[in-house]
Amino acid sequence: MRTRPLKVALLGCGVVGSEVARIMTTHADDLAARIGAPVELAGVAVRRPSKVREGIDPALVTTDATALVKRGDIDVVVEVIGGIEPARTLITAALEHGASVVSANKALLAQDGAALHAAAGEHGRDLYYEAAVAGAIPLIRPLRESLAGDKVNRVLGIVNGTTNFILDKMDSTGAGYQEALDEATALGYAEADPTADVEGFDAAAKAAILAGIAFHTRVRLDDVYREGMTEVTAADFRSAKEMGCTIKLLAICERSADGTSVTARVHPAMIPLTHPLASVRGAYNAVFVESDAAGQLMFYGPGAGGSPTASAVLGDLVAVCRNRLSGTTGPGESAYADLTVSPMGQVVTRYHISLDVADKPGVLAQVATVFAEHGVSIDTVRQQGKDGEASLVVVTHRASDASLSGTVEALRKLDTVRGVASIMRVEGE
Repeated sequence: MRTRPLKVALLGCGVVGSEVARIMTTHADDLAARIGAPVELAGVAVRRPSKVREGIDPALVTTDATALVKRGDIDVVVEVIGGIEPARTLITAALEHGASVVSANKALLAQDGAALHAAAGEHGRDLYYEAAVAGAIPLIRPLRESLAGDKVNRVLGIVNGTTNFILDKMDSTGAGYQEALDEATALGYAEADPTADVEGFDAAAKAAILAGIAFHTRVRLDDVYREGMTEVTAADFRSAKEMGCTIKLLAICERSADGTSVTARVHPAMIPLTHPLASVRGAYNAVFVESDAAGQLMFYGPGAGGSPTASAVLGDLVAVCRNRLSGTTGPGESAYADLTVSPMGQVVTRYHISLDVADKPGVLAQVATVFAEHGVSIDTVRQQGKDGEASLVVVTHRASDASLSGTVEALRKLDTVRGVASIMRVEGE
């Protein structure tokens, strides 16, 4: 074993960063044995240096992150500060000054992953980011290494623990959205401002990363269709149960049937209770992968939190340090396929549409005619009426998003349709 330690700079010492530092200290001997050399925490960049950080030598703490990453003796920079800036500038500077990088920054990688990979390649350094998607769940490495010889066709997953906790609570207790969100906040699953989670921004960034790796195509955050879950109601769950389904906020990345294009999207969807993702409860994550040779695979586990995320960071740190010792680098960006990223309008799926209609003869015929005129085939219809008003639930066969949008617009113009109560996609058939 080499006795000279590999030096690690840590950017950020919050929930995840402090756990990374703790594990590096408490598991130092095991890490050294696995890597082939000791690892040494050489500096910790923070915004508030006066804060007491248990187990970290105050002499290592600095507010000058730029100077830390530019030190010529740093072997690996671990970035867990999040956000676009200053993380982008710091990671680029670290690569330029000879350090490999381990990051958990999903937003930055979804937006500027290509540029960061290019910088890593130019300077012969590693850029690893297992912790950016699904916390402790090994997912990125299996996709880009274990399945490197296979053809992935679909990635379908629950990649945000906060939203899954809220939807699971609505499903299991009958609670409304706000009530379930309040409980998630009280338990620490939801931030004071939960927008990034409940509006799907967090999941969309992860979907961009997964799609890029799975399909060997550059997929940016702007390419991902995003729809939040704040409009999901208890009535939607009642309808889902009547169909033998539940509702999840899903990240869905798909290769087209002809193999020439891909799509990436995030939105609430009904999935059958028989699908493996339907049983994912609480704040857990799970990702379902479909490929030609391996068939169907599911990755499941805690998707967030200090310890789970730190576990993924340390796994990358070990891999990068091993590469450093052997003078090699691991897999970089693979975008050779360069497939077209199709817009949401071309996505084909099933739909569940709930309409408020007048309770009188001929309404169903009018509605069915509108669907037929727009080329949308109906699978099932359920109607309940009382006191001149009725609820009409239509479940379609597979149709494009564009054709469904035209159908709904035409339905709104019917005198007998009082309103469109909800529209939800049905996945995982």
